[in-house]
Amino acid sequence: MKKRVFDVILSLIGLSLTWWLILIAWITASIDTKSNGFFIQTRVGKNGRLFNVVKIKTMRPRKKPGTTVTKRGDPRITRLGAFFRRTKIDELPQLWNVLIGQMSFVGPRPDVPGFADKLTGEEREVLKLRPGITGPATLKYRDEEELLAAQSDPEKYNREVIFPDKVRINLDYMRNWSLRKDISYIWQTVFK
Repeated sequence: MKKRVFDVILSLIGLSLTWWLILIAWITASIDTKSNGFFIQTRVGKNGRLFNVVKIKTMRPRKKPGTTVTKRGDPRITRLGAFFRRTKIDELPQLWNVLIGQMSFVGPRPDVPGFADKLTGEEREVLKLRPGITGPATLKYRDEEELLAAQSDPEKYNREVIFPDKVRINLDYMRNWSLRKDISYIWQTVFK
């Protein structure tokens, strides 16, 4: 309950302070990508329920389905999109997802179907958490795009190395949760 109250208050403050920045980012991303500047994608949420995450679009629309893994230097990322990613402006619309209860400030990053929803056994416990904008796994893999760019098979490396490690980290987060730690993760995300 403490976590949810914290999320609601902080997301209301965040939206009231950044609505103008979200609006400008949406308009410029719409011009930059020649499409709707909001990126809306189905993700796996709490208890395996699907929801639509909202972000600022940072990539050109693609004609055919491809990988969901993004690596550094991905040619689909626009110049403006790279700036939004670097500054985390692309994440701001997720404050809405937090406010309405689909996400939390801190928790496992919401995955596309095919990862978290396929967990079994003890690992499936991670789905008891609301997905988060940041968290300990997000901070550890802050440079994930760069790490994936160095791999010969980024999708395989993500599936066999990064994703299992994130699950382990998120299980530890769930078992040892505290509001103080959540505040620390948010601080590290914003100021480091």
